[in-house]
Amino acid sequence: MTRKLVVGLTGGIGSGKSAAADEFERLGATVVDTDAIARELTEPGGAAMPHIKALFGERFISPGGAMDRKAMRESVFSDPAARQSLEGLLHPMIRAEAERRIDQAAGLYVVYVVPLLIESQAPRRRADRILVIDAPEEVQVSRVVARSGLAAAAVRDIMAAQASRAERRAAADDVIDNAGTLDSLREQVRALHARYVKMSTSAHA
Repeated sequence: MTRKLVVGLTGGIGSGKSAAADEFERLGATVVDTDAIARELTEPGGAAMPHIKALFGERFISPGGAMDRKAMRESVFSDPAARQSLEGLLHPMIRAEAERRIDQAAGLYVVYVVPLLIESQAPRRRADRILVIDAPEEVQVSRVVARSGLAAAAVRDIMAAQASRAERRAAADDVIDNAGTLDSLREQVRALHARYVKMSTSAHA
């Protein structure tokens, strides 16, 4: 099987990763999203649920049988040991499923969406190129507050635990500036799509 070009897509919370990934998918790329895989693993009947119940107990399981995200988020944010336990369980499962989907990808190339790509060695090594979706911090905060109802201070706490904009940009092969409109984002995605198709085709000619 010919190995496809893998573009690692990342960016801070509220930067617009999902909107960019949706447009790449519409144009013909295969999107492999680690957040989506994590949700599948922790929904009712998900492969991670028996392990989460054994590790953390019933209070982290919702009445419907999914992981209680709010309770878990609060726990791991205040307890580094709990965070390590959760990551130690989920990250290998997420990576294995992501690899399976990358290997089976039918699109023109793969967009591998990893929010903490810059901080994560294995996914970073898997990417042929790193694409950063970048937005000013104030824009990130306002977007997340509007969509989630979180307080601005809570959003800033999440941002502080992630790589900085400067660190992400320094690691990037390509950058999309998403300070503006959705149309502007889509235009930049289309330009990169054309480049990635050409790269993928020439690499496997």
